[in-house]
Amino acid sequence: KKPRTLAVRYRRPTPPFLFHDWCHCTFVSHSTMKTSLPNSSGTFQPMRHRSGTLRDRLHGYTKRTLGAGGSINEAVALPPGESCAGWVAVHAIDFYNDVSTIWTVMSTDPYLNSFRPGEGFPSGVEYRWSDGRGEAISVSAPVYIEKVLYWIAEQINDETKFPDDDDEEEALRVFKTPQFAALCGQIFRRLFRVYGIIYSSFFGTLEALDMAPHLNTCFKHFMFFCTEFGLLPEREIEPLEVLVKPIRKQYFTAKQGGAAAAATR
Repeated sequence: KKPRTLAVRYRRPTPPFLFHDWCHCTFVSHSTMKTSLPNSSGTFQPMRHRSGTLRDRLHGYTKRTLGAGGSINEAVALPPGESCAGWVAVHAIDFYNDVSTIWTVMSTDPYLNSFRPGEGFPSGVEYRWSDGRGEAISVSAPVYIEKVLYWIAEQINDETKFPDDDDEEEALRVFKTPQFAALCGQIFRRLFRVYGIIYSSFFGTLEALDMAPHLNTCFKHFMFFCTEFGLLPEREIEPLEVLVKPIRKQYFTAKQGGAAAAATR
């Protein structure tokens, strides 16, 4: 059968799913990766929103909501009068910053070199990398994460794809294109996979470093946002359902509670 959402093939008597890192239908778009994006120490640097721009203003909504003690549900909700496309664009950058910061803690660990191609992924699944120009290749989980972060950083650094200037009208024009929607779909799906790898192979290490609470908070925020705007195909979520299901339950419970409270006002 032709796959509907992800390319899946089987291997060995008890095979993992092979998730090729390309997608059809809604999500298309790849480009070559630059290896000069991390700093001289080899770590990824957070992307900034230039002061006074649309991206900076939208980023400020989330920061103020969470800083004032607001719920994650309130923080992910589209602010009144704002563009949904712009809201998703800003969060693609902010969630990249979360993941790259977490990975920086792990990136110099010699243990990462012990993984062979096809190893380190969530149980029963293997994510394969493709730059869109050739066949998807088998890589280790740490290499997959590095390639994802390089690729996302390259997209964000391209002002034709993620404009960050004073011309809000032009920025919104780019954010509302089908090409940008496709690109964001690809970014969110890949970030979800990185979280899956971190939880399955590196959670113990982060827990030992007292970073597990930060990881859990970042992933919860990410999943609440993806659920709010339907950014992850169900097929993508299935291999990590045990991890995702409780968070989605919290999201819907909080959502219903918020709606009930608003109705009684």
